[in-house]
This record gives sequence, C-alpha cells and structure tokens, in this order.
Amino acid sequence: MSSNVAPLASPAPSRGASEAAFAKVAWGVLAYTVFVVLFGAVVRITGSGAGCGQHWPTCQGDAFVLPHGVKMVIEYSHRATSGFSFFAVLGMTVLGFRRFPSGHAVRRFGVASLGLMLVEAYIGGVLVRRALVADNVSVARALVMSLHLVNTSLLTGAIALTAWSGTHRSPRSWFPSDALDWALAGALVAVLAVSVTGAVTALGDTLFPVQTTRPLAARLAADYATTATFLERGRAIHPALAALVAVFLLAVARKAAEARPRAAVERGARIVSALVVIQVGAGVTNIALGAPGAMQVVHLAIATTLWMSLVVFYATAKTSRGLHPSA
Repeated sequence: MSSNVAPLASPAPSRGASEAAFAKVAWGVLAYTVFVVLFGAVVRITGSGAGCGQHWPTCQGDAFVLPHGVKMVIEYSHRATSGFSFFAVLGMTVLGFRRFPSGHAVRRFGVASLGLMLVEAYIGGVLVRRALVADNVSVARALVMSLHLVNTSLLTGAIALTAWSGTHRSPRSWFPSDALDWALAGALVAVLAVSVTGAVTALGDTLFPVQTTRPLAARLAADYATTATFLERGRAIHPALAALVAVFLLAVARKAAEARPRAAVERGARIVSALVVIQVGAGVTNIALGAPGAMQVVHLAIATTLWMSLVVFYATAKTSRGLHPSA
C-alpha cells in the first residue's frame, strides 16, 4: 500500500549550532597554523632554509620534486604545509562569509587573516630569494626575521579572533577606551617586543651555540668580546625584557579580573597568568641548557599560546566592559 505522506525534511541546523561548527573549524585552522609556525622554527634550527636553493615558491626551480637530503626534505615539507595552511585560511574565510552576515567580526578577521597569510608568504619568499637563511648572520636577516615574527603574531591573533568571534558577541569598538583597555593593549605590544627580541636571540643561539660547559661569567665575557657579533652581544636583552614584561602581564591580568569581575574575564586572567609563569620557567630552562633546538621549539610554542590567549583576553575584557558581573 503506497503512502502519500511526504518524508519529513531534515531540520535546518540552528544558528547557534552553525556558529559553534564554524568556531571548531576556525580553531582547527589556528592549531594547524601554529604547527606550521613551529615547523618553521625547525627549519631555522636545522639550517634547512636553503634546502631548495634561492628558488621560491619552486624548489630548485621545479614546482614538484623528489626531495633528496635531509635539509631539502625539511624545507620542501615546510613549504608544502605552509601552502596547505593558506588554503585552510582561505576556506575558513569563505565559510565565514557564508555563515555570518555582512559586517560581522568573523568576516573582518577572516579577511585580515587571509591578507596576513599573503604577507607571510611574501616575507618567506624574501628570506629565501635574498639568501637570508642557513648561516647568514647579517643585520638584514635579523630585521626581516623580526618583521616575519610580527606578521606571524598578527596572523595567529587574527585567526584566533575569527574563531572567538564565531561564538562570542564582539565589543562595540575594538579600540581602547579606558585605562584598563590601554594597559591590555600595552601588554599586547610588550609581548610582541619580547617576541621580536626572542626571535633574534634564537637566531643567535642557533648560529652561535652557547657553551654550557663554561661558567656564566665566561659566557658573558665571550658575548661581549671584541670579536663577538651583534647577535651574541644582544643575547642578554631578551631575558631582561621578558622578566619585566612578565611582571607587567601578571599585574594587568590581576587588574582586569578585579575591574571586570565576570567569569570569562577571571578565567582569562588565570590562563594568561599561568602561561606567563610557565613561559618564564621555560625561558630559564632554555638558558640553563644552552638553548637546545627542542627547547627552543617548546619555548616558542608556549610563547605563541600566551600571545593568542592574551589576544582573546583583550577581546573578552573589551566585551565585558560596563556589564554587570552576572551578565
């Protein structure tokens, strides 16, 4: 017996479910992007930046090659993962435009992420084509690497805000509007400054490994000898600046939790504070061990996590401004 009853259509996913699904995708894109960033550190540590010669985006002049030699395998693999990262960000941005209305923060930060990804690729190409890789110890390399670090930080921050905005209400204005906002913005700038000095210090530690068997006084004397390079002489800047910024971050996180006592802000303050303490411990360990490659990657991973957490903390604190603690 036939039935004239049409099958029920599958219900459309709710707005909240659609936003949550997008956020999961965006957080996944961010996690993969961080993996690519850490892989880039491995390229530097192993001196594999010239593994494909001065050719970019091709490798040894060819788009597709069968890598030979460890350094070529590492560099070629990093380029492949970086290329996939671009398409992941592109897909995230397109999905954001399909799921969210015009003017939504997801769209704006998605576009920013895509633009910063293009800048990231351009800077990577400059490093390779100008041979600012491997054993190059020039000031130009340090400057371009610093720009690379700043752009990478802005990129991960933009992707983090894309993901966060998918499930959170955006602030009316992202620009600082009171003393606490300015302190949080200052914390972001301070972390960027520390990261830049950290990138230059890591380059120096890679090219001029620390002799851990020598006493600390002897190490300092060697770093300031007349034959020492600017990379060696500047090695002490990063830990000194990092210590000052760590104290500042702890103070700002505590102030934010007191001034805007909402659960999300207090949780963000605890996360940022914990990461600051962990990062300081990792930095001390890194110095004590003479900055081995594996520890450099761990140190960078924690620094990147701290940066992204601070970006989200700023957004959370901005959104919470003027709201009742129970809101």
